[in-house]
Amino acid sequence: MRLAVLRRHPHDREIWRLAVPAFGALIAEPVYVLVDTAIVGRLGTEPLAGLAVAGTVLVSVFGVFNFLAFGTTAAVARRYGAGDERAAAEHGIAGLWLAAGLGIGLTLLGLLFAAPIVDVMGASDAVTPYALTYLRIGILGAPFMLVALAATGYVRGLQDTRTPLAIAVGANVLNLALDIVLVYGLDLGLAGSAWGTVTAQIVAAGAYLFVVSKSVRATHATVRPRRDYVRDAAIVGSHLTIRTASLLVAFLLTTAIAARLGDVEVAAHQIAWQLWYFLALSLDAIAIAAQAIVGRSLGAGDSEGARASTRRMLEWGVITGIGAAVGVLVLQPVLATAFTDDQAVQNQLLDVLWAVALMQPLAAVVFVLDGILIGAGESRYLAWAMAAASLAFIPVALLVLATSAGLLALWGALYVFMIGRLIGMMWRYRGDAWIVTGAVRST
Repeated sequence: MRLAVLRRHPHDREIWRLAVPAFGALIAEPVYVLVDTAIVGRLGTEPLAGLAVAGTVLVSVFGVFNFLAFGTTAAVARRYGAGDERAAAEHGIAGLWLAAGLGIGLTLLGLLFAAPIVDVMGASDAVTPYALTYLRIGILGAPFMLVALAATGYVRGLQDTRTPLAIAVGANVLNLALDIVLVYGLDLGLAGSAWGTVTAQIVAAGAYLFVVSKSVRATHATVRPRRDYVRDAAIVGSHLTIRTASLLVAFLLTTAIAARLGDVEVAAHQIAWQLWYFLALSLDAIAIAAQAIVGRSLGAGDSEGARASTRRMLEWGVITGIGAAVGVLVLQPVLATAFTDDQAVQNQLLDVLWAVALMQPLAAVVFVLDGILIGAGESRYLAWAMAAASLAFIPVALLVLATSAGLLALWGALYVFMIGRLIGMMWRYRGDAWIVTGAVRST
């Protein structure tokens, strides 16, 4: 990377106008579980391991539905760039209806299959009751979480990342306060932590609906779902679901293998995974900017601007990834003791934090490329590229389990997955097939 990257660039102001608030909102998202991890970690190893299993399932399942935010951002940004704000609003409304229906269905399925899900995740007999408690309560927040995701995508498509930041900060402050009161004040333990998170999700969804309603009135858009917009959102969603599900299968498999390595290993993995996820969403701020900028630029017919801005965002991705790696290494001793008093878990975590740190520059580039291609409407290509990366990862991860190579080797297997993602997306980005202009891109 040339030192010229640090010089002022014409696209820097726009990139950071969107990326900085997006960074704040994104790091607030995993704080829900990070707060729960810190509080529950003081209750003992079994409750923490139970949170590791249930929390990973919830984060992963909700992550599958990130297409509600990503797909909506790209579609709304294209229409916004083309100057059709009413169509942008109606596409956002279609996303909200889709999110509500999916969220209700997800809650019903989660309650019905909670026990077999926990069993598949490999929880021990001592950990299973805790995992079931957190999962059954946490899944009640699914409709509100998915509605908030769709609304976030709409607001970002309008080139506004400040509103999601304000709502995320408010919801997390509420979550922290409720956790303290419910876990320690009312002595509800792990269940209190789960109820605090669900309550915060309900409040966040309400705040988003208020914001969206103002925009709908201003553009005279209809609140009835348009069948063609819902269909388009569902098609893009199906592609992005394959993409995200492939991603999360890799992480779910990693947790399931860690659980089979032992309670100490899965507890250490829970902390390392949440730190990695926290950093991933932090680095994803530039990818969020990419979704909005690329969608708007292509909608406005500015293919040259799209190409120039994406090159710049990739440069910043490398720089921020290196910064994240250095931060983890510097804070390694503190991070190892911040979430648990168990010496065995701390020792495991110290080793894994090296893998977490060294992955950051690679991950940053991967995330930015992902945001660029989502913004360009390349959902179909992303689906199959991510599936291919997962297929490369799975046999390596299973080999770690078969040979009992340990937690550090398991995290090493994740590098195969990330490198596979990089190869697939860079191949597409280097060509011109993703540069398609106009208010609507065929799905």
